[in-house]
Amino acid sequence: MQLQDLLAQMGGLQQMARELGVNEQQVKSGAAALLPAITGGFKKQAQSGGLDGLTGMLGKLGGGGLLDSVLGSAPTDVNRGNDVLGQIFGSKDVSRTVAANAATTSGLDAATLKKMLPMLAMAVGGLMSKQAASPSAPAAGGGLGGLVAGLTGGGNRASGGGLGSLLDMDGNGNPLDDIMRLAGKALR
Repeated sequence: MQLQDLLAQMGGLQQMARELGVNEQQVKSGAAALLPAITGGFKKQAQSGGLDGLTGMLGKLGGGGLLDSVLGSAPTDVNRGNDVLGQIFGSKDVSRTVAANAATTSGLDAATLKKMLPMLAMAVGGLMSKQAASPSAPAAGGGLGGLVAGLTGGGNRASGGGLGSLLDMDGNGNPLDDIMRLAGKALR
């Protein structure tokens, strides 16, 4: 199952649409544009710190509670989502670049996508934490390693096509390094 489909099935996309004041189709379009960069950031974390480092990072940031925050009926406190983005992207400039690039393909304005980005990061982090805690969960099979592989191209190609392939200029399967390079140029 695709990550976006899983979030829709759990009610996450509907909740984001309500909070952002847009319709669900717009949230789906925004999620499709943002998820490749988010999953690329998690993949980069897994590559640099291993799955234990990724699990530790998610635990420090609130684990499965991240997903519950997005799925709840109260407005989402995006501070935790911004913490996740800080861990996976390293800088607010990268987040801004991700939102600006997603705006070119999603039909949503960059300001709305900037608000959506921490919500999606929390949801993905929460899904990964729940998968790590329950290795038999069916999200991508095989515990957190299977989920990371599934989210980042080893299974359900969440980063294949769309904005992810557009941003993955060097073709290494991870658009985050290219986005970071773009953000660096924008700062000069």
